[in-house]
Amino acid sequence: MTMASWHIWLIIITLGVGTFLIRFSFLGLLGNRALPPWVLRHLRYTAVAVLPAIATPLVLWPAATEGQTDPARLGAAVLALVVGYVLKNAIWAIAAGMGALYLVLYLGG
Repeated sequence: MTMASWHIWLIIITLGVGTFLIRFSFLGLLGNRALPPWVLRHLRYTAVAVLPAIATPLVLWPAATEGQTDPARLGAAVLALVVGYVLKNAIWAIAAGMGALYLVLYLGG
């Protein structure tokens, strides 16, 4: 089934306007106002939640193994979690997880 080109352009324009309105609601309408402390407290955790949300599907259902859970990826994720918890540093956690994954994949073949 093929879509007409105007359908595709309508979808692209609608998504663009929707994205603009979502961003404008925070930046344009609230940009000059002080946010309540409870909102600021919750916004601090947004960045912390994004990385696990991106990485979890890649660990549990990796495309490299056709969606099968892989012990190498699970081990690297656990190591990254431990390093991040102990050192309280996201960069070191990412580096430890990447290093462990590449090392185990290199040694395992």
